[in-house]
Amino acid sequence: MRKAMALVLAGMMAAASLSGCGGSAGATEAAATTAAETKAESKAGDTKAEESKTEPKTSDISGKTVAFIPKLTGNAFFESANAGAQKYGKSWGITVDYQGSPNAAVADQVQVINNAVASGVEALCVSSVDATGLDSALKEAADAGVTVVTWDSDVSDTARTLMVSQGTPEILGKMLVDMGADSLTKRGKDTKADAIKYCWHYSQATVADQNSWQVAGEAYIKENFPNWVNAAPDNYYSEQDAEKAVTIGVSILEAHSDIDLIICNDSTALPGQCKAAQNKGLTKEDVTITGFASPMSIKDYCDAGVIEQWGLWDCQVQGAIGCYLAAYLSAGNQVKVGDKIDIPEIGTVEVMPNDCLVEGAPTGEVNNGVVLLPERTVFNKDNMNNYDF
Repeated sequence: MRKAMALVLAGMMAAASLSGCGGSAGATEAAATTAAETKAESKAGDTKAEESKTEPKTSDISGKTVAFIPKLTGNAFFESANAGAQKYGKSWGITVDYQGSPNAAVADQVQVINNAVASGVEALCVSSVDATGLDSALKEAADAGVTVVTWDSDVSDTARTLMVSQGTPEILGKMLVDMGADSLTKRGKDTKADAIKYCWHYSQATVADQNSWQVAGEAYIKENFPNWVNAAPDNYYSEQDAEKAVTIGVSILEAHSDIDLIICNDSTALPGQCKAAQNKGLTKEDVTITGFASPMSIKDYCDAGVIEQWGLWDCQVQGAIGCYLAAYLSAGNQVKVGDKIDIPEIGTVEVMPNDCLVEGAPTGEVNNGVVLLPERTVFNKDNMNNYDF
């Protein structure tokens, strides 16, 4: 009997043991499944986080209002830029409010800025008449919650977020000199051996972009054309006044009757200088004039044989990019150096550090830097009619 009981107990213990092993295996399998699921979920979470990091969701810009402020109204360059900004702005669903003064003066621009802020715009896109003169007004605008972007001509990098630039000083200074050298060669001058007499005519020394091109251009001349002689080291300035540009143009031609080359890195100075030469009966065979201005503003002088070539960039695209970025940042989007921004109908732009324009300039961690236009164009009689600005 005891033996039988022992066998029964042994069988019960064995069953319990087997049952326990089966339960342990089941628990281990369940734990492994849970761990695998947790790992998969974690990996999926990491993937989503990585996707979010590399492709951040952008806030919609539609409905934003950007005050688009030129140096002055009535100038072909700025009116063309406004046409482009209006066209693209409409397709993006933003309002581009073109506000400016016919006078290229700091006081006038400050008043325009203050009026725009008071009207309730979310952002400003400004081409400055002075490198620092607008800083205070723009910082006050930023303190009031208005996004500040510059284009064409900059302010202090601490007074704005992004700057949409037509190119670095080195690129544009070289372009100006090269256009002059090529035109001189076409009229029979030896630019490497001849003592070329030249000067600069533009708006004013306080306009950051134009002055930086002149400085870079001088460095390029010194290195590549050491025989060239600057007839007016202090430069000629016509303050973006159309009538004064003609008057200054005449004074250059009268003071330096043997001048070979006049470089006008300003869209008001160039047509004024061409008009002055035309009034005196001079052509491109007598004096070489070149610089930056819209094709439509110079084509008549080219047809008349006053100028060989000149250059610019697509100011319609530049103005539009500035307005887009102003709306983009005002919508709460953030950018940093190295980021690429896809602009509908235009393409991709990259945020670069401020020192690509000004040597040694620092750049803020977010929403601060420079965006460069991808290309520039040289105009002459062969291609000038292909453009409508």
